[in-house]
Amino acid sequence: MPNRLAHETSPYLLQHAHNPVDWWPWSAEAFEEARRRGVPVLLSVGYSSCHWCHVMAHESFEDAATAAVMNERFVSIKVDREERPDVDAVYMEAVQAATGQGGWPMTVFLTPDAEPFYFGTYFPPAPRHGMPSFRQVLEGVDSAWTDRREEVAEVAGNIVRELAGRSLAHGGQGVPGEAELAQALLGLTRDYDERYGGFGGAPKFPPSMVVEFLLRHHARTGAEGALQMAADTCEAMARGGMYDQLGGGFARYAVDREWVVPHFEKMLYDNALLCRVYAHLWKSTGSELAKRVALETADFMVRELRTAEGGFASALDADSDDATGRHVEGAFYVWTPQQLRDVLGDEDGDRAADVFGVTVDGTFEHGTSVLQLPGEEADPQLRARLLAAREERPRPGRDDKIVAAWNGLAIAALAEVGAYFERPDLIERATEAADLLVRLHMDFSAQGVRLVRTSKDGRAGANAGVLEDYADVAEGFLALASVSGEGTWLEFAGFLLDIVLDQFMAEGGALYDTAHDAEQLIRRPQDPTDNAAPSGWSAAAGALLSYAAHTGSEAHRAAAEGALGVVKALGPRAPRFIGWGLAVAEALLDGPREVAVVGPQGDPATGELHRAALLSRAPGAVVAVGEADGAEFPLLRERPLLDGRPAAYVCRNFVCHAPTSDADELSRQLNG
Repeated sequence: MPNRLAHETSPYLLQHAHNPVDWWPWSAEAFEEARRRGVPVLLSVGYSSCHWCHVMAHESFEDAATAAVMNERFVSIKVDREERPDVDAVYMEAVQAATGQGGWPMTVFLTPDAEPFYFGTYFPPAPRHGMPSFRQVLEGVDSAWTDRREEVAEVAGNIVRELAGRSLAHGGQGVPGEAELAQALLGLTRDYDERYGGFGGAPKFPPSMVVEFLLRHHARTGAEGALQMAADTCEAMARGGMYDQLGGGFARYAVDREWVVPHFEKMLYDNALLCRVYAHLWKSTGSELAKRVALETADFMVRELRTAEGGFASALDADSDDATGRHVEGAFYVWTPQQLRDVLGDEDGDRAADVFGVTVDGTFEHGTSVLQLPGEEADPQLRARLLAAREERPRPGRDDKIVAAWNGLAIAALAEVGAYFERPDLIERATEAADLLVRLHMDFSAQGVRLVRTSKDGRAGANAGVLEDYADVAEGFLALASVSGEGTWLEFAGFLLDIVLDQFMAEGGALYDTAHDAEQLIRRPQDPTDNAAPSGWSAAAGALLSYAAHTGSEAHRAAAEGALGVVKALGPRAPRFIGWGLAVAEALLDGPREVAVVGPQGDPATGELHRAALLSRAPGAVVAVGEADGAEFPLLRERPLLDGRPAAYVCRNFVCHAPTSDADELSRQLNG
């Protein structure tokens, strides 16, 4: 008998729809039920591709005896953190404050007023490694609730007051300047792993946004050390096990310092960000490896994450069935020397083992190895034969929900990669995803455009978009506008950014993660630090700045500068955790530059100038292309042809270069 999750759009919630647990989705009705019954709420937060979420579900939530205790003594609520990042953020902050650590699955016990009083993450079915069993936790919480209710209420009240008292130190007035960005670079240099690339030790996450800052800093200042750290880190990631050497695309992170063994889940946001990073690295260095990885990652997203509606799915699971039918992590991706020989024959199999670092002992579990590329490039035919053989294996599950923010990141990446490498099919895929967001996720009303966070199978979810949705979708639309020459995308970005100004702004330039009229939680989430993807705060700063450069809007420019005050405070102290904010600050210091390309559509000279503009390394430069004195973009107004020929105009900070019809001269103006 399915529980109340059967009609949800989240694949994660649907995975629990047939549990014997009487799950509720997050709703006022669930808390009302807890009040009516006089029991606490058990809040369980996870996501579809989370390995330990699956483990705990199998061990505890599918167990009838455990479910009976949960149903009798609690109202149990299941939340997909990717659908409700606001709920996740608020209670994760409480978990980290109370325990010093966090993660998923997240298990929090709440009063019927949603106030937390006991916390944890994964709990095993039997006590181990100093952890109580999940049943012991249930018994203990129930006992405290029954026998010491006043004490529980006091603890919960204290936690809520402590969280409410955490005001964000915004860092005062002013935008980050040369001094702060130089200090941030110095801090990154200290954290840099000179031997293996990347920052810090194990586990190692792809530092996409930090690399964007390093590339922009090098472009603006010529700092060779910044470019070297970016290039070496990207090469190490692309040659390691975190990159799929056969099918393209990146896993979530490496469990070791050397980038050998990944945590195998593949997330849309990582791949969108890294696809763009490698394309930008190619712009800076001309690296063939960077070009290959950018294109393969774009092709991976289209091939494996694109949905029937034209959007991009959230993730591929880490786990799948191995040859014995066990559901284990990494089974789809790992190889033994014998498996290589079985596919390729002895001679080619041994050669592939050498090329991909596959050993008899294995680099992963049970004598298997993750494919790497430590030396020479692999023979494309070897790769193609292995990829075809791998396609016969049981595939990892796919989380098919469309998350607005992550699709915005994918649109930006695919549009740019398509333009740089003359792949119009990728620009088409970006446009189709953008069309889907407009059609299904954007709700137009008299109050402005409101965004729905998720959809699945062509059906919009019930959850309101958060700041990162508005900001990342605007970022995607702005990139698509520059590449396609269609001003509609600039207009749509403007609708979304007007809502950012109206609904997410706080005093002194700060931003909230949820809208003023969003559901009120025990605390209003507000976090400027970049994590796996840009924070809504820094993403909004970037999109606002680009939109202001396109339109001349003082309100959007002022909002971007106000939001960057936090980068002035945090950039020098914690540069690894505000990389996109630092990248936006680089764009601000560079102008950003505004490029208008005027000329007839289809004219090769117009195309050449447009391409030169798009390939500029100038941080955050915005590009408009269209007819002379065209109405498609504000930057085209009063821009005539030059002696009857297509022309480019470059301006920044209210000062313009002489217009040019020479693509090489345009490149000099932009990259000088």
